[in-house]
Amino acid sequence: MPEAIRARIAAVSAHLPSRYRTLDETRAKITETGGYSPPPGLLEDLTGVRGVHVHEDGEDSSDLAVAAARSALDEAGLKIGDVDLLLFASTSQDLIEPATAHLVATKLGASCPVFDVKNACNSFLNGMEVAASFIETGRYRTVLIACGEPSTLATRWHLPDREDLLRALPGYTASDAGAAMVLTAGPAGDGDPGILSLRFVSNSPAWEACTVAGGGSMHHLSVHDDHTTLRLNGDLRQSALDVLPRILDTAGDELRAAQAGTFSFIAFHQIAMPQYREVIDTFSLPEDRCMPAVAEHGNCAAASLPLQLVKAREADRIESGDLVAMIGLASGFSFGLALVRW
Repeated sequence: MPEAIRARIAAVSAHLPSRYRTLDETRAKITETGGYSPPPGLLEDLTGVRGVHVHEDGEDSSDLAVAAARSALDEAGLKIGDVDLLLFASTSQDLIEPATAHLVATKLGASCPVFDVKNACNSFLNGMEVAASFIETGRYRTVLIACGEPSTLATRWHLPDREDLLRALPGYTASDAGAAMVLTAGPAGDGDPGILSLRFVSNSPAWEACTVAGGGSMHHLSVHDDHTTLRLNGDLRQSALDVLPRILDTAGDELRAAQAGTFSFIAFHQIAMPQYREVIDTFSLPEDRCMPAVAEHGNCAAASLPLQLVKAREADRIESGDLVAMIGLASGFSFGLALVRW
């Protein structure tokens, strides 16, 4: 009988651009457009975020992904030629066609198969799902997941009134980042490291709640702010609550383990501090096992979860053998949960 295989995290990395924009600087830039001018401190009060990272001029999604990928390969002690499959998993992309994975591969010098995985801010978590499935079936042994998020491109600057500010609010915490993870094949014994479980639930009728509508067939050539910037059209919190019974039915055992403090660290997608606290309350998570990365780094979209893993490891909150939970929450609406032994 073939030996069971488990996808193991050999390395995880994050790349944060050196440019940083405080929300007070964001407010000043909004004011310069001549539309609605938010009062000083309002953006900080509404979001609990200090500022966001901003990519360099001319820096694309693939560039952010490549910077993180190189660090992950170095950490894993691998060369790009050791990679059997490269996945680009991000909300962003360099262009509609071809897949941005090809640009990442070209910049890294990869010759392996590549493709994109896209599911809003759950893209990276779904990339882990795809990679783990391939590794567990023996199709590939080493998979590189790369993510590049120049999310500040979706920030709206001209605001006719306060209502438009509130609809555009998610864009003011949008932050730029790259992230990468190397997954390799390993044994699947009781104490062996790797991805132990993956669970996903969707509430697709809530797809309109939060959108960047331009660029697709609906608004192909539109340059209107409503289509090219991150726009809140509904209640994201209600989208999650509507599907909460299915989440509990699908991942109840794993969430109960998280509530009981079984996991050394719990990463979950964060868009602002009020949402951070709502997630902790909704899922009854132990706050001492979580990290409010959004307060300092903003909403890094699909790079949010790997960034939290990197920050937790740097703070010695994750060590070899620890159990870690990764909770994905994304517009669409989708929920994901990965349980990992480090």
